[in-house]
Amino acid sequence: MSSLDQDQRLHPSCRDKTTVSSDSSDAHTPAKKPLQGLKLASHAVLEEAQQKGRLKCSKCGGSRMFFCYTCCSLVGVTPQEIPSIELPVKIDIIKHPSETDGKSTAIHAKILAPGDVTIYTYPCIPDYDKDKVVLVFPGPEAVSVPDMMQSLYDQTDSMSHYTSDMPCIKRLKREEVQGATHASDNSKSGIPDEAKGPESRVSPLQRVVFIDSTWNQTNKISTDERLQDLLRVELNARKTCFWRRQKGKPDTYLATIEAIYYFLKDFHEHCLAEEYNGEYDNLLFFYAYLHSVVNKAKISAGKC
Repeated sequence: MSSLDQDQRLHPSCRDKTTVSSDSSDAHTPAKKPLQGLKLASHAVLEEAQQKGRLKCSKCGGSRMFFCYTCCSLVGVTPQEIPSIELPVKIDIIKHPSETDGKSTAIHAKILAPGDVTIYTYPCIPDYDKDKVVLVFPGPEAVSVPDMMQSLYDQTDSMSHYTSDMPCIKRLKREEVQGATHASDNSKSGIPDEAKGPESRVSPLQRVVFIDSTWNQTNKISTDERLQDLLRVELNARKTCFWRRQKGKPDTYLATIEAIYYFLKDFHEHCLAEEYNGEYDNLLFFYAYLHSVVNKAKISAGKC
């Protein structure tokens, strides 16, 4: 467990950039050593790029440092010089059109895990399969990450039971279209799917959706009918290290990259049932460096 998680974990409740703490006296206690103890790639390449100053993006011509948040491309550094991360699930980020690109941390995830992260600008939202996709967002019916997989299994089992009541010809057609299903695999082994433990069942989760917006902007996206049928998942409360805090909001409102990182860490520990050894720490590669730069500037200006 990284010290980032140890120092910033609060009591259970749902938190991401758009959520509010259910309160604790600890919620307003500053993190002791934010972003320390992470297994990050060397920041030497970013230090060197910073010394060169801002450069023009080769695609749009914008003045950028490290990456272009408009084109989702690197500036002043090469792909070989920064970490590349493979995630256990696909990540979709639905960005509010009014969210300022230069202030959003969603781009960090796209740059560092390009094969697994897609950013959409609202109102563009894909058609999702509710049995294979979850939305990380708070709500009265939201479940925790540890309970998420069982909820998806329950949905899948419910659908399987519904399908089993349909005429045989329709079931066969469904199998022809989709290939081997859990039901057909289990029929060969002679073990009903519901009799298998969670660790032996194929994970139904394929994609996780995050909303990238301020709290005031988020209602329009979260209430969109295309997201209403998705299982909602909430994160345990952690304190943000973001230097652009939303005015008047508690420190449990996470930046988008923080929410993605914490979800994957919890997913690794609770759903994959594996010890976490920093597998996704490099998602905070840019974030941790920028945090240190901002913090140093504040100290130099006598603001810390």
